[in-house]
Amino acid sequence: MLNKNHTFHLVEISPWPILGAFSSMTLLVGFIKWFHLYETNLSLLGSICTLLVMYQWWRDTSREGSFQGLHTLTVVKGLRFGMILFITSEILFFVSFFWSFFHGSLSPSIEIGMMWPPKSIIPFNPIQIPLLNTIILISSGITVTWAHHSLMENNYKQSIYSLILTITLGIYFSILQGYEYFESTFTIADSVYGSSFFMATGFHGIHVIIGTTFLTICLLRQLSNHFSAKHHFGFEAAAWYWHFVDVVWLFLYISIYWWGS
Repeated sequence: MLNKNHTFHLVEISPWPILGAFSSMTLLVGFIKWFHLYETNLSLLGSICTLLVMYQWWRDTSREGSFQGLHTLTVVKGLRFGMILFITSEILFFVSFFWSFFHGSLSPSIEIGMMWPPKSIIPFNPIQIPLLNTIILISSGITVTWAHHSLMENNYKQSIYSLILTITLGIYFSILQGYEYFESTFTIADSVYGSSFFMATGFHGIHVIIGTTFLTICLLRQLSNHFSAKHHFGFEAAAWYWHFVDVVWLFLYISIYWWGS
């Protein structure tokens, strides 16, 4: 594989795709079992297997790009297009939630009293925790851009500090959202409002956790000197993903928290 006369990356045989598929299926079935039978053993097993596969798959990919030199300019170009297509699919994923929300809010049905929010729902105050979370995510978008520019300028210390600050803000956001869910006066079962609210904000929260994990991996790689000023697509992909999370939250805040309440 290393002695080749082309710039492309022919992927070697890897157990991680099939193991990742089985662990994801186990996790999904475990969630179903948790929701219907209130048993968490299978979901816990699926979570552990998924995390182990993620760790080992990312480890192999990092080795390919950092030590084996397999991520040439041609390969990185393909990775860029792949990340762009992935983020595009994620945008369409959230479009479905916004579509559902506006379908229920612009023309409330008679079953919920023909009003929005429904009469029994006490929505969150948009200028309390939701506004704080908005400030946190916008600030994290600034710090991740700071980290990117520091990396391109070979400023090692600033890239480390700004990455740590971004990860801290991401964790803080998740904690506040968890507190908000804990204090909520309605649940996902409370009419179309509860379903739309928790599906949209919940999946965004999952994306924040994934993005925070992504940036944490980038921090560990930066501490191991895996990135250079011109070879750091792993971090660039994480930054793109984080900016996507920021923009989706702005739409969530404006439409669901502010306009929808």
